[in-house]
Amino acid sequence: MNGWGTPHTATAKGATHVMLRKFVPSDVLRLIEEERVTHVMGVPTMFNAIVACPDAKTRDLSSLKYAMLGGAPSTPTLLRHIEQTLGCKAFSGYGLTETTPVLTTALPKAYLAPAEDDEARYARAATTGLPLVGVDVRIVTDDMNDVPWDGTSIGEIVVRGNVVMPGYFKDPAATEEAMRGGWFHTGDMAVRDAEGYITIVDRKKDIIISGGENISSIEVEKVVALHPAVYECAVVAIPDEQWGEVPMAVVALREGAQLTQEDLVAHCRRHLGGFQVPRQVEFRAALPKGGTGKILKNGPARAILGRAAQARTLTPREAGVAGDTRSRRAEAGG
Repeated sequence: MNGWGTPHTATAKGATHVMLRKFVPSDVLRLIEEERVTHVMGVPTMFNAIVACPDAKTRDLSSLKYAMLGGAPSTPTLLRHIEQTLGCKAFSGYGLTETTPVLTTALPKAYLAPAEDDEARYARAATTGLPLVGVDVRIVTDDMNDVPWDGTSIGEIVVRGNVVMPGYFKDPAATEEAMRGGWFHTGDMAVRDAEGYITIVDRKKDIIISGGENISSIEVEKVVALHPAVYECAVVAIPDEQWGEVPMAVVALREGAQLTQEDLVAHCRRHLGGFQVPRQVEFRAALPKGGTGKILKNGPARAILGRAAQARTLTPREAGVAGDTRSRRAEAGG
């Protein structure tokens, strides 16, 4: 499933490929049992469906060693569910078509694993990870200065190496824009911690700018996904007369689960600054996805996700913002 870089490696090692024409969770689980599959790759929405499938409790999945997630950000909650349900190690990876494709994996450094508890281990496995051998990765400001490795300073991921494309086919203008200064500019905004682990906080175009503060839609999505009733979610910007734009959460619930906007907002208030809390919540049976199963947030999909004419926007007090006259950081308590 997914990961078109891995088939090249698997072929070179003489491994067996197990392929499906269509993603059906029960078929994936059946083939893992029948073919004694050891490694599975997919996007987070696929793994969400796999761990929620009743067959996951009855199939013999003892052959499975690793589940690698890519194509979209993962959450520690999902990685925990995968390991507990499938009985294998789960971790994230990152790459782009332009980088053929894998750049990083979030495997733990050997000396870190014994010192970390489960919460820290799952949080690290959900990061974007460490660069592979032969890949140069930097997190830089607009003027190409490296951001500090402090886990909070945000910059754009730029990369170079023999895995990076030479350019876009018959599109020199796009190539020149993407390859500025000899580095491929990914458009992904990220932070880097003291151990060198990278964590994407958002795409440049998906960052929500509310009252001058940058809000990572991914950070808010991870908090929303922590609620046990939430099956999948997306956070997008909606217009706001006072702040310019504010976050809105679009949520699909787990089968049989019940959740209100007020309950979800209260949950978010416990984990986020007031200005980050979604000011609208819309519940849907399912979220729009592309051919690989990734949730779509751009173009027509953004219009679908952001269409909330009938939804009520929460007041600042309801959303946990202490006072509209104060600075956004003061409201968040930071």
